[in-house]
Amino acid sequence: MIALIDYGAGNLHSVHNALRQAGAGDVAITADPDVVRTADRIVLPGVGAFRACRDALVGIDGMVQAMEDAVSSRGVPFLGVCVGMQLLADAGEEFGRHDGLGWISGTVRHITPADSAAKVPHMGWNDVISGVAHPLLQPGEAYFLHSYHFAASDPAHVAATTEHGGPLVAAVARDTIIGVQFHPEKSQSYGLSFLSRFLDWRP
Repeated sequence: MIALIDYGAGNLHSVHNALRQAGAGDVAITADPDVVRTADRIVLPGVGAFRACRDALVGIDGMVQAMEDAVSSRGVPFLGVCVGMQLLADAGEEFGRHDGLGWISGTVRHITPADSAAKVPHMGWNDVISGVAHPLLQPGEAYFLHSYHFAASDPAHVAATTEHGGPLVAAVARDTIIGVQFHPEKSQSYGLSFLSRFLDWRP
């Protein structure tokens, strides 16, 4: 069973539909920590500001602990999408500095392109460029929409980048955890192929 975490901050139905299209059988949209704790795979979506998403997630009693129990203790594959990926960081700097989950070391910072022609937010289709080799990521084009980016502390955790007035992290990963800045549910065949690999992933 795949637990798609409902904390009021994600594009749940689009992600749910994309997972089903990619081949998922049992997908539970849930705010129940007990369901998350026993899931075979976990997906954390996220749309909006870092602080609001973090507050909503930690506001569900026992949810963060359930996620940590599943991922750290049982090695459950975990996917964070957009702000769900950013929450993996140590902290985010949107509307002040706020703690993240601290699962992958780094800070979420405002995009400041070196090329003034590059607009913020970074919105639309852009290349996903492989970084550290990862079985789930392939070169291609995906859909992005974000004003903040994940500045990873360790280059070994950068699984992919994209270019927007300079390099931006498109995916981070370690162990059974992967986070993507792009939206698989909006990335058509590229996104569905990525989700299909996530469903088959045996890290």
